[in-house]
Amino acid sequence: MQKKKILVLALSLFFTTFVLFPQVVSATEITDGLSGLTEAIGNQSGGTSEVVQLFLLTTALSLAPTFLVLTTCFTRIIVVLSFVRSSLGTQQNPPNIVLMGIALFLSLFIMQPVYTDVMNDAITPYINEEISGQQAFESAELPIKEFMYKQTRDEDIQLFLDISKTEKPADVNDLPLTVAIPAFIISELRTAFSIGFLIFIPFLVIDIVVASILMSMGMFMLSPVMISLPFKLLLFVLVDGWYLVVESLVTGFQ
Repeated sequence: MQKKKILVLALSLFFTTFVLFPQVVSATEITDGLSGLTEAIGNQSGGTSEVVQLFLLTTALSLAPTFLVLTTCFTRIIVVLSFVRSSLGTQQNPPNIVLMGIALFLSLFIMQPVYTDVMNDAITPYINEEISGQQAFESAELPIKEFMYKQTRDEDIQLFLDISKTEKPADVNDLPLTVAIPAFIISELRTAFSIGFLIFIPFLVIDIVVASILMSMGMFMLSPVMISLPFKLLLFVLVDGWYLVVESLVTGFQ
């Protein structure tokens, strides 16, 4: 029993230090919580496994934002939207919170079919106690893995297979997540940077034309950015830029 108490205290210290520390938990609350856990384990048999499961579940929840970024279309969308703002030269307009909100809801819209499959095949049966936790995880893993595989280049997958010295599986469902996720991320970054290059071209042409006109007129003290910004905004509005950007992002995942 003493070993169990030490194990739980160690897990509590680790979890509190690396997960809950950013939430500014007071020392008194931590001490009271550890004391309560120790007493609960001392009074109940088999309590250690339940506490460990609770820690693992809470840790998984704390990593949920990371999985949202790394296993969905969020990365490509937010990078492309950032390129749009940079190419326009509007500094902080739209603000970061607006870009994050657009990227989040577009990600939910695009990932809706995938999350529907996860809900029907994994979460709902697990809540109804029809399948075990391991089976639920495996069922939830398949739709997400298939989505990532469709957007990932074979070269990127092969790169991480070679680095990990793992043979390429015959079925995508047997592809490890430790290979699928990083390969998906670098593929998404490559695609996002390619889109960003195409977005920059027309605005770069406007900057060059404006700068050339100002130099030919001898207006060296006037910033070309100040003159070209209204023209870039006008061009972006006339071509319905946000519509084109969002359309290309959404259809790119279909």
